[in-house]
Amino acid sequence: MQGRIHSIETFGTVDGPGVRFVVFLQGCPMRCAYCHNPDTWRTDAGTLMEAEEIMESFRRNRSFYRDGGITVTGGEPLLQTDFLLELFSLAKAENVHTCIDTSGICFHPSDKDWMSRLDRLLSLTDLVMLDIKHIDPKLHMQLTGCSNENVLRFAHYLDRKKIPLWIRHVVVPTVTDNETYLYRLGWFIGGLGSLKALDVLPYHTMGRPKYEKLGIPYRLEGIPAMDRPTLLLKKQAILKGISDRRRHDA
Repeated sequence: MQGRIHSIETFGTVDGPGVRFVVFLQGCPMRCAYCHNPDTWRTDAGTLMEAEEIMESFRRNRSFYRDGGITVTGGEPLLQTDFLLELFSLAKAENVHTCIDTSGICFHPSDKDWMSRLDRLLSLTDLVMLDIKHIDPKLHMQLTGCSNENVLRFAHYLDRKKIPLWIRHVVVPTVTDNETYLYRLGWFIGGLGSLKALDVLPYHTMGRPKYEKLGIPYRLEGIPAMDRPTLLLKKQAILKGISDRRRHDA
C-alpha cells in the first residue's frame, strides 16, 4: 500500500501530545480561504511512499518520540483511509501513539464500506484533532467551499465512539472572529464528552507566497494576521460557550 505524501516533519511540537513525527498527506477537497498549504490540495501530486518506509524513518529517531508519536495531517488524511489503516496497524504493533489531524469533511455515514474502514482505523487511533472551520453552515460554505454538516456529524460520531478529541479553530480577523459564532462553537463542542483540549490558532499570512507561486488568487488579501492579545480574548468566547453548555447539560 502506497500513500501520496506531501512532506514529513520529524520534530513536530504542535500536532498532538509530546514530540511528534508528522506526516503531511497530499490531497484535500476543501479550499479554505486561509489555508497556508495550497500545494497540498491536488490529489495527483506528492511522493508515493509505502507505510513501512514511513515507519523506518520514524524508528531511526524513535527516542525523540518517547512521549509523543505519529500524527497524520494534510491536506486531508481521511482521503487516504486505506493507507492510514496500514500505517497505523504498523504503528500500534510497536505501541506508538497515533493521531489524525482532520477537517472531518470526508465523513460519509451513508457509505457502509467507508464507515467499516473508518471504524477499523479509529480502533487504531489514540487521538483525533478535528479542525472546525466555522460553526455556521453558510459561512462555512463561503470560507471552505464545503458544507459543515458532515464535519459536525463526525464530531458527534467520534464522541459516541469515545475517541479522545482535540478541537482546533483558526481565528481570522473579520472572517471567523465574530464572538456570537465563537460562542456557538463553544456551545457545540461543550456537548462533546470526549473533548480533551481546545486549540485556538491565530491566522497568519506566511502561506501567501505559495499562492503567488501557484498562480492562485489569495482571497484574504489585506487582512492582517491575528495578534495574540486579541486571540486570547476571542478564545474566551469559545470557553464561555463550553462552560455554559456543560452547566446546561449537568
